[in-house]
This record gives sequence, structure tokens and C-alpha cells, in this order.
Amino acid sequence: MKPSKSQSLGAIIALSLAMTTLPASAHDSVLHTMNALLDGFLHPFTGFDHLLAMLAIGIWAAQQKHARAWLIPASFPLMMVAGGALALAGIALPGVEHGIAASVVVLGLLISFAVKLPVGAGMAMVSVFAVAHGYAHGQEMPANASALLYGSGFVVATVLIHVIGWMAGKTAQQWMASQLPRIAGAGIAMAGVFFLVSAS
Repeated sequence: MKPSKSQSLGAIIALSLAMTTLPASAHDSVLHTMNALLDGFLHPFTGFDHLLAMLAIGIWAAQQKHARAWLIPASFPLMMVAGGALALAGIALPGVEHGIAASVVVLGLLISFAVKLPVGAGMAMVSVFAVAHGYAHGQEMPANASALLYGSGFVVATVLIHVIGWMAGKTAQQWMASQLPRIAGAGIAMAGVFFLVSAS
């Protein structure tokens, strides 16, 4: 049975309220289990900054009119793996915390103003953000965990969050002439400003 608009809106509101109980930074609350795959899967959900950015990418991609807009969120997990590899290789990457916070601000503003970009430009932008997010994931991989399993876990979680964002964006656009995603984008951008101040 197809859920009603009110049920869908309720689900989105419930998800938003649940997210507000999460830590402000992904790096303040890192869950470690005995399973590398599970650790990797849980990590994107343990930080409000990571979670907001990944949801925002899905929402923003849903606002695009291009038939290939799905390539924008698809590029994120690929480059996130590259960022994670840099961390595991011990390569220094300055400004990671600021980059993650900035990604939340920028993505929130893109949603709020319903900015349309060519698919290639969108992919390039989110790829830069993805490296910073992936680097943070890689830095916090539990000691002696399998990099393959841990990386697979956070890639699967990221794709899931992108899909949730995409679906929420598409659904919300049908209700309020695109105003609901814009309001959400403004809120995401404000949260990103908070992350930037906290990272300074």
C-alpha cells in the first residue's frame, strides 16, 4: 500500500527529530563493535555532520532536472573510498574538519536556493567533499579492523543515506512547490555554520 502524504511527511519529521539527538560531530562519538563491516556501516550514522552532508547530496541531486543527476550522489562513495585510502596510507590531509563542515554549509545553500549545475560540475564538487568525509572515516577505523570490510560498510551506509535523501527530496517537492526542500536546505546550512565554528 502506498503511504499517504501525511504518513510520508511524518516519517521525514521523525527522521529529522531522531537526527537531532545525534552528536554534533562524527568524531566525538565513534562506535566500535567486534565486526569491521558493522563498524563501517554505523560510522556515518554516528555524526550529525556526516549524516547531514550525505542526506543533503541526495536531496540536492533530486532537485536537478538532468536525467543523469543520479551520477552526482553515485560519485560520492567512490571518492570517499579514495579519501579513506589516503588516511590509511598515513598521508596528511589538512583542513579535514573544516572541509566536512563546509560541505554541509555549501550543500544546504545549494538546496535552499535550488541551484542547478551541470552533472559534471556537481560530481566534481561532491567528490571534493567526499575525500574529506572518507579521510575522517579512514582515520577512525578501529585498530586491526579489515579495511575492506570497514570500507564496504561505510560505502553501503552512505549509499543508503543518499537514497533516503533523494526520496525525501523528490517527495517533498510535490507538496509545497519545492519550498519544503529549500527550508530544509536552510536548516542544513545553519547546522554547517555551527560545525565550522566548532572546528575553528
